[in-house]
Amino acid sequence: MRKKIVAGNWKMNNTFEEGVKLTNEIIELSKNKTDKNVGIILCPPFFFLQKCVELIKNNSQISVGAQNCHSEIKGAFTGEVSATMLKSVGVKYVIIGHSERRSYFKEDNIFLSKKVKQVLATGLFPIYCCGETLPERESGKLFDIIKTQIEGGLFDLSKEDFLKTIIAYEPVWAIGTGVTATSEQAQEMHEFIRKLIIQKYGSDVAGETTILYGGSCNSKNAKELFANKDVDGGLIGGASLKSQDFIDIVNSF
Repeated sequence: MRKKIVAGNWKMNNTFEEGVKLTNEIIELSKNKTDKNVGIILCPPFFFLQKCVELIKNNSQISVGAQNCHSEIKGAFTGEVSATMLKSVGVKYVIIGHSERRSYFKEDNIFLSKKVKQVLATGLFPIYCCGETLPERESGKLFDIIKTQIEGGLFDLSKEDFLKTIIAYEPVWAIGTGVTATSEQAQEMHEFIRKLIIQKYGSDVAGETTILYGGSCNSKNAKELFANKDVDGGLIGGASLKSQDFIDIVNSF
């Protein structure tokens, strides 16, 4: 049975003190108040990862993820962080291919594929993002775009490695805009992604693959989105910066 997961992507937000406060609030709110079958992943900025791991060490429901990593294990890459560095401080997950990385830093599917493989080789779990822009959706290219991103970033993995991967569908036009994909739109794309996995790896693997929705998901619309049979949770941006809103989303299943 595939996992239900709510991951909070803090992006470039929160000072150290603010991060401690938010993490402690989430820990307290999660105690005896959330379904323990729903996994919680906190993805703060790099500087806060080790502290976050320390804070959640007694809470088995919560894990820590990084927002990015480099494709190489080490070397002369000023300002970058490797998967081995992340593992050394207790990180478990890594977001790969977020639309902001694709857009602002021009990361393509070939580069992202290398990152995914490095994450897996290090023993961590990738959260691989895919999503179309508004012009791509309006021109009818949305399914082609998602197919290319999934195939280019993931489909040369072995079945065993693919099973360690979480996919996050995040329509670019809905990220940080306040516009959310309708429940029908979310289900349509999640179902499409699952069918791609069936074609490549078979129905057993597809049935075990967690697919998250990201894109202005909040405590008001999460319940409707998560009710879809192929939506297994959310990759949450802005709403993950408020502890009660985030826990309300966790409780939306």
